[in-house]
Amino acid sequence: MPTPPFRKPGPKRSSAAPSSAPVLRRGTVRVSGDVATRLRTGHPYLFREGLGGRPLNLPAGEIIEIVDDAGDFVAKGLYEPEVIVAVRVVTRDPNETIDAAAIARRVAEAKRVREALLPKEGMTAYRVFHGEGDGLPGVTVDRYGDHLVSHVFSSALEPFLPALYDALETSWSPSSIYEQKRYKPQAGDGPKAAAQLVRGAVAPVEIEVVEHGVRFAVDVTAPLGTGLFPDLREGRRAVAEHARGRRVLNLFSYTGAFSIWAAHGGAREVVSVDLAQKAHGRARRNLTLNGMTETGHEFVAADTFSVLARMSERKREFDLCIVDPPSFAQAKGRIFAVQKDYRELVEAVLSVTASNALCLFVSNTQKMSLDELDRAIGEAAVRQRRRVRIVERRGLPPDFPVPAGYSEGHYLKAFLCHVG
Repeated sequence: MPTPPFRKPGPKRSSAAPSSAPVLRRGTVRVSGDVATRLRTGHPYLFREGLGGRPLNLPAGEIIEIVDDAGDFVAKGLYEPEVIVAVRVVTRDPNETIDAAAIARRVAEAKRVREALLPKEGMTAYRVFHGEGDGLPGVTVDRYGDHLVSHVFSSALEPFLPALYDALETSWSPSSIYEQKRYKPQAGDGPKAAAQLVRGAVAPVEIEVVEHGVRFAVDVTAPLGTGLFPDLREGRRAVAEHARGRRVLNLFSYTGAFSIWAAHGGAREVVSVDLAQKAHGRARRNLTLNGMTETGHEFVAADTFSVLARMSERKREFDLCIVDPPSFAQAKGRIFAVQKDYRELVEAVLSVTASNALCLFVSNTQKMSLDELDRAIGEAAVRQRRRVRIVERRGLPPDFPVPAGYSEGHYLKAFLCHVG
């Protein structure tokens, strides 16, 4: 048996009084053992409840050191005084200083990851920096051609944004960097601000980007979305792989990215449903960019539930249905919330789904877990007396890395289902 390592005995404790917990200096917070374990194993957020009610009179962006019950170092993070997330973890190295050099290291490493995992050609729209996965929670940066769009979700990041943009310019040499601030109050969502130019020249209103060779027009200045969501890339590829010869129904179609990929995959008919007529105009533009005509395409500007009801009455059926609803929407007096209403939506979709067909069911919010999505589909299948089997699961692409230990980071879930 090996000799146990020598340990120098610590100082003797006084028997006169019980020992007290280590004294904490300003800018340090102590957390319970379970919270410390969660942070050490990769979770990027210390929630306000984890502070144990201790008030902290500190400004947003202040560097906080987190220690466990014994006073041992856990992590450092950025303090946020007004939201549910109190501290965003930026390092688990007690010796690392969070400065411009540290941010530059993270941006450079993020680029190396993309260069190793993404195609060398045919891809000009993807995420170049994914907050939690790339070491700076609270900010993401997407590339669209020669332009970058940052989304800032916390005021705690503001002191570090100049250093971030310097690093992005060094690593990516963009023509411009646009910024969207998406701060959320503790109650509800805040309004989405318009994108602001923070570096470089003004971008054109329309920018053409490429995704695995398929072309899309985007607007990097738009406050609610550029016109192409990079995180759904794997779902679009799944549609293309199974679209040949099928009648495709694309619900909540937005600018038609799924529809374009379905046509690219050989669909014989594509119906795109979205409440916004303007979105269909952008979808038609995407068809043109790819040398496609509107033959075989139908664009319906109406409420999804109303459209499904009419189609069901007319016995119209589809061989591939794409269901990618917003997390929350309001139309014609109806409020749709994904957690509450997804089962009803799936049930309506199954009423227009042919036998031996496929459905791609998508949820893009942390508020709906993988189990909840699975259950909603199963309950809808029972109500419609259909046999539904999950045959494939798609999630985030590799440019959206998620730290181990942070399961909530897998917010996007896409189930490809066979419907009997």
